[in-house]
Amino acid sequence: MVVPSATASLGSWNWKRIVRNMFPLLVILSIIVLWAGITLESAEEWLDRYVILAVMVPTMVDMGGNLGAILSSRLSTRFHLGTTELDPTDRVLWANVGAVLALAATIFTALGIGAYLLGFAIGSTLPLSTLLLISLTSGMSVAVIAVVFSFAATYGSYRLGIDPDDTTIPIVTNVVDVFGMVIFIGVSIAVLGS
Repeated sequence: MVVPSATASLGSWNWKRIVRNMFPLLVILSIIVLWAGITLESAEEWLDRYVILAVMVPTMVDMGGNLGAILSSRLSTRFHLGTTELDPTDRVLWANVGAVLALAATIFTALGIGAYLLGFAIGSTLPLSTLLLISLTSGMSVAVIAVVFSFAATYGSYRLGIDPDDTTIPIVTNVVDVFGMVIFIGVSIAVLGS
């Protein structure tokens, strides 16, 4: 449901309002991303054993955040234009979710194949099926999390009268970065063993 009273406050650009809304958010998100770094640090020895997975980490994390940013931007635009109500029967809304998930499947399949080809060139022994399993399981999980957080951040910002353009992308990309790291490491360990 569109909240008409919130649209009046979203139309004006005010740097003080943006800084007031963003500074505490960026501090919290910095702490969250620090946790992702600590997770990566603790998995360093394991990633040294499977070097090709270490090569996949930046792409896995980056693409998850990018998928969330795409959906967040589309949702924010629809809120600003007044063309969405977050109605479960909204076909355009589901088309956007479907497009993001299809893009995720394509990207993470390409990541698994690319990692295999690079691994083949450097002498990695991980088979294509294993890399595809890790890439697709991790990637599609991260894509679902990106969709959920895109909806939550956009709708929550809008309901609070905060311009979703100011908040959604930092929230979604940082949270998805952390989940992407943890999920990728967890799936990799589950598939390959510790």
